[in-house]
Amino acid sequence: MGGFGRYLAAALAARIASEGMGMAVVLLALERTGSAAHGAFVLTAWLAPHVLAAPLAGAAAARTRRPRLFHVGALAGFTAAVAALTVLLGRAPTPLVLAVAVLGGTCGPMVTGGLSSLVTGLVAAGPGRDRAYAWDAATYNAAAVTAPAMVGLVTALGSAGPAMAVLATSGAVAAALAATLPYEDPGAGRAAGAPRAGMAAGLHALWRVRELRAVTSATTLAFVGIGSLTTTSVLLAAELGSPGAGGVLMTAFALGALAGSLTLGRITSVVPGRLARWALAGTGAALAAAALAPSFAPSVAVTAVLFAVAGVCDGPLLTATLRIRSEYAPDGARTQVFTLGAGLKLTAASVGAAVVGLAADAPAAALLTGIAALLLAAALLHVLVAPRGPRPAAGTVTAPSAASATAPVGRRTPGGP
Repeated sequence: MGGFGRYLAAALAARIASEGMGMAVVLLALERTGSAAHGAFVLTAWLAPHVLAAPLAGAAAARTRRPRLFHVGALAGFTAAVAALTVLLGRAPTPLVLAVAVLGGTCGPMVTGGLSSLVTGLVAAGPGRDRAYAWDAATYNAAAVTAPAMVGLVTALGSAGPAMAVLATSGAVAAALAATLPYEDPGAGRAAGAPRAGMAAGLHALWRVRELRAVTSATTLAFVGIGSLTTTSVLLAAELGSPGAGGVLMTAFALGALAGSLTLGRITSVVPGRLARWALAGTGAALAAAALAPSFAPSVAVTAVLFAVAGVCDGPLLTATLRIRSEYAPDGARTQVFTLGAGLKLTAASVGAAVVGLAADAPAAALLTGIAALLLAAALLHVLVAPRGPRPAAGTVTAPSAASATAPVGRRTPGGP
């Protein structure tokens, strides 16, 4: 298996562990304490550090002299926290459990954006790298499909404890595979005069580089809606007379997203900014249709088809986002840009989940219409913020340096820092 093949295996294993935590923690808490709310508190402690840890993790990854040790250590820390929660949740004092969850959550940005930032060093620039990001996006979607199903199956056959242990094992596999990957030599970048980025460099780049600002602001707004989609799907299924079919709707969405990332996401002839706008608009339109469907065809099957269409449209969004980050992130701040972008989206999703929880008494169709409106607004926001005019050719100046707002940075050469 080549370097990129091992990367995909490591990324899939890590993201299965990450995606499964939401369901496994709540099930384990319910099993041991009789309170799903206890699991929700632990899950909040797990998710909360992501956006705060993202710039720190990105800066540390950019500055480390031993990138292999840093990335493997972050995955090992993530895995150790999952394993510790498997043992401690419902048995140890709550402050200790929450502290372990917070420590594990600080490693979260390296599982998402941190890993994705490695693709630039594994695949040469050009259409091949664009396709590589489509495969990387597919690991997120594949994990979103398989992890909840795996947790549910193992819990049904035994208990939630073994399900958590499976997630910890998946994280350990990811750390072992990450240890075998080739990493860029940080000394080569310093020898070439690459700036050493400070902890604010990623935030600076996300604001100053219009391509990055456009996709980050648009996807952050969109994920306020995406974060509330799971709860809304459960409410919608209940209104359709099938309270347990919320999982069916989200599985249809996730399968559609996987198909979209492997098909539409592999289109390299369309510039990634345009692909992102189309993805946001298409997802919003499909979910709007799903919100209207119960009035004309009150069926879970019809709604699931529309959720699948929405997923197909959503699939290329992550691919386009990863391509934009790779192409326009300044040298020295690349990992920060990836980890910050992922942290902001996750935080926005948490906000959306909280908002829909407060509005759970509203009609599900109205909630889904609101989600669709957020996605369409995100597409419009991208149009307004993205730069206009022809796309710069390869080798031209595209972004300000991480070290200075005025120092130009060209597109990176293959394998460059």
